[in-house]
Amino acid sequence: MIRRRTAPVFLSVFAAWALAACTGTSTVGVGVNQDPPMITSQPSAQTVAAGSTATFSVSASGASPLSFQWSRNGSSISGATSAAYTTPPTVSGDDGEMFAVAISNSVGSATSNSVRLTVTAPPPPPPPPAQGTDVTTYKNDLARTAQNLTESVLTTSNVSSATFGLRRNLSVTGHVDAQPLYLSQLSVGGAMHNVVFVATEHDMVYAFDSDTGATLWSVSVANGESVGDDHNCGQVSPEAGITATPVIDRTAGAHGTIFVVAMTRDGGGAYHHRLHALDVTTGAELLGGPVEVQATYPNNGGHTTFDAHQYKERPGLLLLNGIVYTMWSSHCDVQPYTAWIMGYNESSLAQVRVFNLAPNSGGAGPSIWMAGGAPAVDSSGNIYLLAANGVFETSLDANGFPNKGDYGNAFVKLSTAGNSLSVADYFQEVGEMNENSADIDLGSGSAMVLPDLQDGGGVTRSLAVGAGKDGHLYVVNRGNMGKYNPGSNNIWQDLSNVLPGGVWSTPAYFNKTVYYGDVGGSLKAFSLNSSLKLVIPPAQTSTTFGYPGTSPAISANGTSNAIVWASENSSPAVLHAYDASTLMELYNSSQAGSRDHCGNGNKFITPTIADGKVFLGTQNSVCVFGLLP
Repeated sequence: MIRRRTAPVFLSVFAAWALAACTGTSTVGVGVNQDPPMITSQPSAQTVAAGSTATFSVSASGASPLSFQWSRNGSSISGATSAAYTTPPTVSGDDGEMFAVAISNSVGSATSNSVRLTVTAPPPPPPPPAQGTDVTTYKNDLARTAQNLTESVLTTSNVSSATFGLRRNLSVTGHVDAQPLYLSQLSVGGAMHNVVFVATEHDMVYAFDSDTGATLWSVSVANGESVGDDHNCGQVSPEAGITATPVIDRTAGAHGTIFVVAMTRDGGGAYHHRLHALDVTTGAELLGGPVEVQATYPNNGGHTTFDAHQYKERPGLLLLNGIVYTMWSSHCDVQPYTAWIMGYNESSLAQVRVFNLAPNSGGAGPSIWMAGGAPAVDSSGNIYLLAANGVFETSLDANGFPNKGDYGNAFVKLSTAGNSLSVADYFQEVGEMNENSADIDLGSGSAMVLPDLQDGGGVTRSLAVGAGKDGHLYVVNRGNMGKYNPGSNNIWQDLSNVLPGGVWSTPAYFNKTVYYGDVGGSLKAFSLNSSLKLVIPPAQTSTTFGYPGTSPAISANGTSNAIVWASENSSPAVLHAYDASTLMELYNSSQAGSRDHCGNGNKFITPTIADGKVFLGTQNSVCVFGLLP
């Protein structure tokens, strides 16, 4: 066998390589790439919308270094000397332009395929942000039904502890007794925000971005004075600043206006109540405000005068036909006090209405409490309220009204016709004298107007409901409320002892069902039958609610996915969600341990539901609940 002798060849190549390394000369030898450029991946045609950029790219092999030069329609593009080229933002005139790249090295060159740029019309601008749900007044509407029928995010299927819970906690200074309000898609600082507005007993007003928790603005409305004190009683404590739920007019002023009543105490010890009009985008005072709340009203002996020391503004504000109405509660039930109602022009803050429900009571009441609820209004502009215990004359005039015009412990209908306020009708209980002296009056609850409904015979009925401390649920015909009869209650329906704990809360309505939560009792659902009478016994929750009961609110998408929201005044506060048709519990904020705990409860907590979120006031924050990420 003949053996090949290869070692000397290897050694000769190695020697040549070593010589080149030492001398820096180039030699042709084994393993050195001397190939011309070869395109391994051609550029591809691009299609983009006008205004967008297009990127062309190529891959190639060959001896390094490789040089690239892109061309457009055969002309070189300055600076386009990389393996990829990105065009400037395109215009419609760039449609059909052809792009190629030439690649070269020391050995040779190659040119790519020429590929087409297609430029289409730009996409249409995005639609403006969808307007969501605004909550501008206590319990959503003037009837005070607490219905939000535009809620498409929260459903009976996704409100559970697995998918729903606390998203953020908005810290504030002072108790949040007023219901949070909400504006969707509000332009603040040049950007759109979904804004929750919070007013506190420390005379602070806040605007938060509800989606991020960012504070958009906050202002003190104390007017440089001290916040009002609690008068050494526990009704509103430890301080009394903003107790009443404000009201918003999105169309008022340049950007929208929120109206707020705040209580203060000056350096000399005098008390003040002032009505503020604030820009919703900045919190700035508008209309030269604030204005001092003061009034006089005639009585049989001359006149009675509003004394700021004796009052706090607990009922929520009412905005009706351009007038902001305030209604006044006694501060710690220290006489003298009466039931004041005042109206202010929303465009000027000028006082344009003053009325008193007990001008001749000698300061022995009533006042207007309504559990922090706001007066209800029907479609004709009549106002409905419940008066607390106080003087009522059982001696009636020829029209059936108390002969001195004092309406203690009454369910009252006020007419706003003729640019004035007057009592158009009322209902007074048979046992008024006993209930008044025993302090089991109607005024601890709030009125609610039901929508006009047809009974089984096709007759339209106009009804309203009210309840207080005596355990009754009263349904009145708004066209004939029954007035006072010492022998019987001549009203649409009187349900005795169906709310045995008494009512210190406000009701809700949905789909021919009235919801109430009495003290120490369950949340109850009274359905209306074909005769438009409330059916007993009601459906009710297994949960019971301590003082002051619960003030429910409703979310639904039309008539579907209806949820009743209710809160417990506990430490911490507990938010509950129930299927509105069955009162089966869907969720409560204790189910996930401490995950959804956010603050201690207040007496008059009313949930606000809007755009997939639930807002709940506490003693130092507003909890924001929603679907979990």
